Amino acid sequence: MIAELEKISYDDGGGFRASYITDSGGFWHFHPENEIVLNIKCNGTRIIGDSVELFDLYDMVFIAGNIPHSWNYYRTDNTLPDKHGIIVHFKSDSLGGSFLSQHELHNLKELLREAERGIAFSVEDAKKAEKYLEQMIKNKGIDKMIDFFQVIKIMSASAKKGYICSENYRLAFDERGNKKMSDVYTYIRENYFKPISLGKISKVAKMSPFTFSRYFKKNCGAGFVEYLNRVRINKACYLLRETEYQVHDISSECGFVSISNFNKHFLKTEGISPKEYRAQFK
Repeated sequence: MIAELEKISYDDGGGFRASYITDSGGFWHFHPENEIVLNIKCNGTRIIGDSVELFDLYDMVFIAGNIPHSWNYYRTDNTLPDKHGIIVHFKSDSLGGSFLSQHELHNLKELLREAERGIAFSVEDAKKAEKYLEQMIKNKGIDKMIDFFQVIKIMSASAKKGYICSENYRLAFDERGNKKMSDVYTYIRENYFKPISLGKISKVAKMSPFTFSRYFKKNCGAGFVEYLNRVRINKACYLLRETEYQVHDISSECGFVSISNFNKHFLKTEGISPKEYRAQFK
């Protein structure tokens, strides 16, 4: 999926940038830097490459440069907690090819390779890494690098990490800032609860329906309808878990035309019914 290029600035002139997350997310973008994200205080839906998944407290991911991504936070009273996460950016070049070729850094080199599909870590791993990520924000020089390698050590040793993007995901990006798919993604995010026809979304991308269908699947790894249903089901999961809304109301709020249609797609995606899913969190 083509996304907008984001320029990462390094305030201290170094090659490793760590900061608290204070923005509201929702911007579909990519950048050449690798990215580590630790979510501390929020939940919502994260979209990375061709993956659309719910995330919760202590969700930690590591993604390689140029993978398009976006975090959509669920808000309470239309606000987000201050400093609700930590983000680290760095370029692989900052580590140096000769440095990475050393036997002692085999695990780091392998981690960077795995990050090309995105890696998600367990809550346990995230809590171990939190201290060092916070210290990276405050520290400079060698102390900052020591904290960074402590995080890498935790990630490399993790027994519970897993890939985020599918094996067939094809990385595609356009440094000229092509906005076609960015506009499509934004439209889906803001209108998923309404009927969205192939004809309507094709007009957003300024393509014919046939061309758009092929283009979307080639670059996203999923068909448009499949992608839209992922977004809707993930929102439904959140509402089932975090609210007391009736199932039929959730079905309607998430854009499904009928409760039977909702139940069918939910069972296909989650393997259980909406009521069974909700019962797991009672």
